Amino acid sequence: MSENKVTSNFIKNIVAEDLKSGQYKEIITRFPPEPNGYLHIGHAKSIVLNFGLADEFNGRTNLRFDDTNPIKEDTEYVKSIKEDVKWLGYDWDELHFASNYFDEMYKHAVLLIKKGKAYVCDLSAEEIREYRGTLTKPGKESPYRNRTVDENLELFEKMKNGEYKDGEKVLRAKIDVKSPNINMRDPIIYRIAHAYHQNTKDKWCIYPMYDFAHPLEDAIEGVTHSICTLEFEDHRPLYDWIVRECEMKKVPKQIEFARLNITNTVMSKRKLKKLVDEKFVDGWDDPRMPTIAGLRRRGFTPGSIRNFCRAIGVAKASSVVDSQMLDYFLRDDLEKKAPRTMAVLRPLKVVITNYPDGKIENFEVENNPDDPTAGTRNVPFSKELYIEQEDFMENPPKKYYRLFIGNEVRLKSAYFIKCNEVVKDESGNIVELHCTYDPESRGGNSPDGRKVRGTIHWVNVETAIPAEIRLYQPLIVEDGEDGSDSFLDNVNPNSLEILNGFLEPNMKDVKSGQKYQFFRHGYFSADPKYTKEGKLVFNRIVSLKSSFKIKK
Repeated sequence: MSENKVTSNFIKNIVAEDLKSGQYKEIITRFPPEPNGYLHIGHAKSIVLNFGLADEFNGRTNLRFDDTNPIKEDTEYVKSIKEDVKWLGYDWDELHFASNYFDEMYKHAVLLIKKGKAYVCDLSAEEIREYRGTLTKPGKESPYRNRTVDENLELFEKMKNGEYKDGEKVLRAKIDVKSPNINMRDPIIYRIAHAYHQNTKDKWCIYPMYDFAHPLEDAIEGVTHSICTLEFEDHRPLYDWIVRECEMKKVPKQIEFARLNITNTVMSKRKLKKLVDEKFVDGWDDPRMPTIAGLRRRGFTPGSIRNFCRAIGVAKASSVVDSQMLDYFLRDDLEKKAPRTMAVLRPLKVVITNYPDGKIENFEVENNPDDPTAGTRNVPFSKELYIEQEDFMENPPKKYYRLFIGNEVRLKSAYFIKCNEVVKDESGNIVELHCTYDPESRGGNSPDGRKVRGTIHWVNVETAIPAEIRLYQPLIVEDGEDGSDSFLDNVNPNSLEILNGFLEPNMKDVKSGQKYQFFRHGYFSADPKYTKEGKLVFNRIVSLKSSFKIKK
């Protein structure tokens, strides 16, 4: 897809130079999620980057599931990841699972043992951390580090055969316990886990660690550029060590870039899972979630997310992106596509006392002023209407141009009306307005040149379609990303407001996922989870306007 062209960045420059120098004849990238949760907007950046680079340089991109931890993984996540990648507009050249390489990985681990580059260690996880040292204190050798090759081969086979309990033994790479890079201090490359695996079932009870599996997967698949986030920069020497010592024929190049951080957004699958498990949201696809499934259900378009990911660029330095930037690209994408309609979210009844009883007339209204091909629709009008509660004030401030007693406003595309009387209930709440209309002002035009400064929208009571309207605010007020669960204290209790409003009759047969601009309110999408025959539920995707500007 030509639109997937990646803007200039340091990774693109490296790829271009590698092709020019002849280091690689074809570019192969990969998107390698772990199936332990749903993808979020941060993953979208990686998807757009990897698929976009391959597309631009006539290469290939693999989708690979790094399923090396059966305790946290599930086929539900595998299915959702495939759906998300395709929804974003991409298709992989090859589909792989890390677990399909378990036999080959085991052989490479045996090779390391035979070369004296790996050993079975009996230290507990706590003891291994203690022996490893700190960033300022060198590590010390495990008492099991100098086991013979034959002993290590025997113990490792027993590990594979299930003769030990979880945590009883591990296989460690034999590198340098005093290395200034803590990742090189004899890292664990295999652990015991008697757990059912979503792909290999009960075949294995030992599983490779990510740092061992990932470089092997890349090399086996012939990946040329292994693009990952900055937290793996210190792991690159280990990545290269694994590829070299396992004697892989194809040597991939790891390149790191800054991960995506967005204001008022949690970007951790562990934290997102916490929100789901503790019922702060109604699932991974809750419209308040930054998951791709959540954004899709809320009404975001694939194009808006792709454009956002390209615009934020790729860099080495970490930064935080204003969440309004994503909204900007959504508005830009929907403005010319979304048909317009009128919707009253907080209804207040208006009775036009001088309008003929039983009369209904129709006004022809454009579906989208920005798209002449979108056509028109008929909007019915009669004696009783709904308007927004906020469009009337009993005691208005200065420069309030909407309805109040004695003031005249324009009903969009219809007539001028003037408020004459307020009807209240026993509690003093305003429940109805009595107004008169000017029959000479049909279409909202002044018959005598008088100025009417306020224009409000409306829905005809008799033909109005009831709908549930969901308005959203950021789910997280603030997130320090410190790894703790204190972020739950910052969950916004007002992140969801549910209203019962009314829509034009043309909205009666709306299908889930259809998007509209509700006049003055913003862009809305029919919720695919709750919209069904006889019940309409709309999510507000984004408000109509924002002060946010893209810097040129």
